[in-house]
Amino acid sequence: MNEAKPVYKRVLLKVSGEALAGDKKTGLDFTVIKEVCEAVKKVTELGVEVGIVVGGGNFWRGAKDGGGKMERTRADHMGMLATVMNSLALSDVFEQIGVPVRVQTAIHMAQIAEPYIRLKADSHLAKGKVVIFGCGTGNPYFSTDTAAVLRAAEIGADAILLAKNIDGVYSADPKLDPSAVKYDYISYDDVLAQHLAVMDTTATSLSMDNHIPVIVFALKDPENIVRVVMGEDIGTKVN
Repeated sequence: MNEAKPVYKRVLLKVSGEALAGDKKTGLDFTVIKEVCEAVKKVTELGVEVGIVVGGGNFWRGAKDGGGKMERTRADHMGMLATVMNSLALSDVFEQIGVPVRVQTAIHMAQIAEPYIRLKADSHLAKGKVVIFGCGTGNPYFSTDTAAVLRAAEIGADAILLAKNIDGVYSADPKLDPSAVKYDYISYDDVLAQHLAVMDTTATSLSMDNHIPVIVFALKDPENIVRVVMGEDIGTKVN
């Protein structure tokens, strides 16, 4: 009998900063981070190449935290720096468990990380290294979801794995509406038309234009990362 094989060769994993905080909601929960890194390690051992974009909401959510109190660009720059702290924490745990890793940042900070260079990222991935992309796109007014889609397109990822605090895409917020229905599959057009909170509209449009499927699933069980890569039907697939 043939062993099951991964359905993707290269993926872009998007992890929210809030997810890395665990139940504390702020800061870093290294128990959660290690579980995520262990799951990614299993994926790389299956021969899958993994890029990661991490948010910064456990420290600072850009304009959402600075809205009305700070100039938007400066608030977003603070959010980018928050993503770098998360990227460094992730990379340290990867190194502890023996996974080769590189951090690349969209804003130049040579003493801390490599600058983002697409060809260099591609080379790292092809050699089996996990590449963590910090600073979002490097531009204010763009979310880390948009950064995830942009990097996925640039590195030629087969899919975007959107690890969230919810187990898929629903017709409404299941916390507020008990009759909300979970979708197994949904099109980008329907996501946009129904204003569903999968990603922001910029990120959704960019993934639609570049024909990259997005799988939305719960990070509460990090093993879901492995399940998605192996093709199990969990969460919601947007394509």
